[in-house]
Amino acid sequence: MKASDLFVKALENEGVEYIFGIPGEENLDLLESMRGSSIKLILTRHEQGAGFMAATYGRLTGKVGVCLATLGPGATNFVTSAAYAQLGGMPLMMITGQKPIKKSKQGRFQIIDIVNLMKPVTKYAKQVVNGNNIPSMVREAFKIATTERPGAVHIELPEDIAAEEDCEDNVYPVQKFHYPTADKSAVLSAVKMIEGAKRPLLLIGAGANRSRIGEALTNFVNELGIPFFSTQMGKGVINDGHKLCLGTAALSQNDFIHCAIDRADLIINVGHDVIEKPPFFMENEPDSTKVLHLNFFPSEVDDTYFPQLDIIGDIASNINALANALTVQKDWDFDYYMRVIKEVRTRTSKYFEDTRFPILPQRAVNTIREQLADEDIVTLDNGVYKIWFARNYDCALPNTMLLDNALATMGAGLPSAMAAKMVHPEKKVIAVCGDGGFMMNSQEMETAVRLGLNLTVVILNDNAYGMIKWKQSGMGFDNFGLDLGNPDFVKYAEAYGAHGHRPSSCEEFEKTLTECVNGTGVHLIDLAVDYSLNHAILNDLLDSKECII
Repeated sequence: MKASDLFVKALENEGVEYIFGIPGEENLDLLESMRGSSIKLILTRHEQGAGFMAATYGRLTGKVGVCLATLGPGATNFVTSAAYAQLGGMPLMMITGQKPIKKSKQGRFQIIDIVNLMKPVTKYAKQVVNGNNIPSMVREAFKIATTERPGAVHIELPEDIAAEEDCEDNVYPVQKFHYPTADKSAVLSAVKMIEGAKRPLLLIGAGANRSRIGEALTNFVNELGIPFFSTQMGKGVINDGHKLCLGTAALSQNDFIHCAIDRADLIINVGHDVIEKPPFFMENEPDSTKVLHLNFFPSEVDDTYFPQLDIIGDIASNINALANALTVQKDWDFDYYMRVIKEVRTRTSKYFEDTRFPILPQRAVNTIREQLADEDIVTLDNGVYKIWFARNYDCALPNTMLLDNALATMGAGLPSAMAAKMVHPEKKVIAVCGDGGFMMNSQEMETAVRLGLNLTVVILNDNAYGMIKWKQSGMGFDNFGLDLGNPDFVKYAEAYGAHGHRPSSCEEFEKTLTECVNGTGVHLIDLAVDYSLNHAILNDLLDSKECII
């Protein structure tokens, strides 16, 4: 069997549906092998967009998303996508080409040591040097990509190896990996900590966003009555509308939710680790809040995070074991938390009906939330609006708001939405991007149109890099170096064969959004946004806030 045929067969054996990417001449044998396979090639306009789409496919399905690029510049364009998947816990495989390694007459043309370049941002990076090694390498890479913590893997397939003939037709069976559970003594230690606390609080992080865990956590909260909050990437694991939900820690400190966090004497931390931006800061003092770490892997000691106890193993099983061993404690005091829940909801909804235009981000968030059902999906690029979505957008189900609070890269919002629509064609999908982030991968509009996706893109347009302007203002610096110009986004969308819209009021935006999400084709809405309250609220108000008594 030809090596490239064997590679494709190994991918089919893993259940690969799509390969996202841009082939080059070094991939042509593999491309020819794909032509007769069940795998569909999704040709993109940039390798980074392909990587983001593949990573999002992995995030939503739990299977490995696969992307393809040529050598040199094609492969280097995958680096940000690799880091995005690696830090975000998304299973991703990158396949890149390379010049012949046995004999080549092209010198060092385009050759970079991509394998060693990828090692710091992946869990596994290797070059194929013999076609017979392909089945074991693919099986090993897929296993590594999907085991906790999920992440990125890379295989480099040189041109001459791909063309090898007479390889052994042999692939390895895919076997499900089962995680161990914590031993009884560890569970009893955790029970003792929780029962000994006066005001325990549950935190849900990104690692809890796996199958079975949401159900286990919801039962845990319902049975024991312990209030909870989430990190940005843990939203929706338990319904944000639950009566015991304090909300999301969109900031690391000083938000109204931190009034409750600061009163807790124990935080039961499920699925969070230091890769995600801290939802709170631990203090190394005798009377400081204690933290119980529950995850698939041990905690990493950091200045912001050093738990007193780790419960390691399958999270759902360990949560169920805790729930079975715990009893409701009459001396737990959740009265303050309940008052904070009311305060948080009052504060976050303050500008939901504000009619000023350009639109306030809070009003934009509320309008989008009202347009989507619980199961529909909104994807975010990276910008200051991400904070407003984290604070103000309630998620009823996991993976219904896709954001990145690990690498926090710009440019992922549109490709993520495209992958989400491919995985869930029955759901409505809205991509929310800043004008800066959108332009980093805006060329994928053509890909979305070519694929026939029904998709809405909302650009929050402030003609600037708004997140950094907010930080610049908060540090007391004058406005400098962050204002930019934009194309006519309506004409830009139409040039790709999409539909462009530019509402001039909040009411018109609401009407336009309704038409777009219920229509067909790719729609882009150029929405002027007013960030003038960012500093007043996120800096001045929160820094000077007084917690309720």
